[in-house]
Amino acid sequence: MGPSRLRYDADKVETAEVHQDKFMEYMDAEGTVQPKLTIRLNSLETGSVQRIVAEDGSLLKAGDTILVLTNPELIRTIEDERDELAKQQIGYREKQIQMERKTSELKRQSLETTYKLDRLSKENGLNKEEYTIGIKSKAQYEVAEDEFAFTKESTRLMLEELRHDSLLNTIQTDLMRNDLTREEKRFERSRERLDNLIVRAPVSGQLSFVSVIPGERVAAGTNIGELKVIDQIKISTRVSEYYIDRVTVGLPATIIYQNEKYPLKITKINPEIRDRSFEVDLVFTGQMPENVRIGKSYRVQVEFEQAEEAIVIPRGNFYATTGGQWIFKLNSAGDKAVKTSITIGRQNPRQYEVLSGLKPGDKVLVSGYDRFGDAAEIILK
Repeated sequence: MGPSRLRYDADKVETAEVHQDKFMEYMDAEGTVQPKLTIRLNSLETGSVQRIVAEDGSLLKAGDTILVLTNPELIRTIEDERDELAKQQIGYREKQIQMERKTSELKRQSLETTYKLDRLSKENGLNKEEYTIGIKSKAQYEVAEDEFAFTKESTRLMLEELRHDSLLNTIQTDLMRNDLTREEKRFERSRERLDNLIVRAPVSGQLSFVSVIPGERVAAGTNIGELKVIDQIKISTRVSEYYIDRVTVGLPATIIYQNEKYPLKITKINPEIRDRSFEVDLVFTGQMPENVRIGKSYRVQVEFEQAEEAIVIPRGNFYATTGGQWIFKLNSAGDKAVKTSITIGRQNPRQYEVLSGLKPGDKVLVSGYDRFGDAAEIILK
């Protein structure tokens, strides 16, 4: 008894020719453009939302205003601190003037004492000459000598006091200046808090959303929105768990857009399996397509190895039925197909690699297997 035969309409099956061709194992998936960096926007100060300036989806530059908060209590506190600083500045200046006056008075007294000492020194010399020649008595000379000695010591003490006072003034001035500088810096930090009532974009990007409404009171550190850095983008895709052991960071990939090929590479892999797939991030390694937009989709081909010469056939639904163990091969006339054992190797979204059973130039049936049943030969009519 011969093999079972089935007559079948030739127009209802798809045929393909076996080729010797370049074969590259790759995976095909759909990827979505996403920002590489997303920044959470937080309020730096407590306040009520006075005005929202930027709308969801707005393209912002670094420093652009997103929203404005108001905090009357903070404003009053800073005004009080400003008044207190003004008082300290006035007090500092008054103390400076007092110390300058005291120093000036000591200098004046020192000048007078020095002048008097110089005068007494000259008189003392004259008195000594007069005493020597007998014009003045010994008692008169001794009185003049004592007065000169007293004035000399007084002048020394006065100059010592002036030196100490000058040193003390320098120390006090430095201390007061440091105190005043510290208060000025404290007030400056408080005044900067007013600037924090204006929430600005920290970097250029696209505002995803603002999560507060006018009149709402928010505490410092509250998340009020999200900003996407759109000049740094990535493509995110989900890959079948079948490839979990083959996908690695640095693996090359490409997208084809408007007949142009753009290279990428894998930069991040999240190995968590969900819905029988895992997430992969890729970035462009060269030129990007024009008009790339957040949320836009592209077909991504992840390449596992370099292209090699191989015997290949196009993909078809025969694999689901035969498991790649056999296929119907056409005769030279093309009117009969015979069940033929084959061995399938690697595969990609377009091709199967044939390791044995077929040679270049053979023609095979690649569709209709779900209707062929147990037939071993297909007669095409």
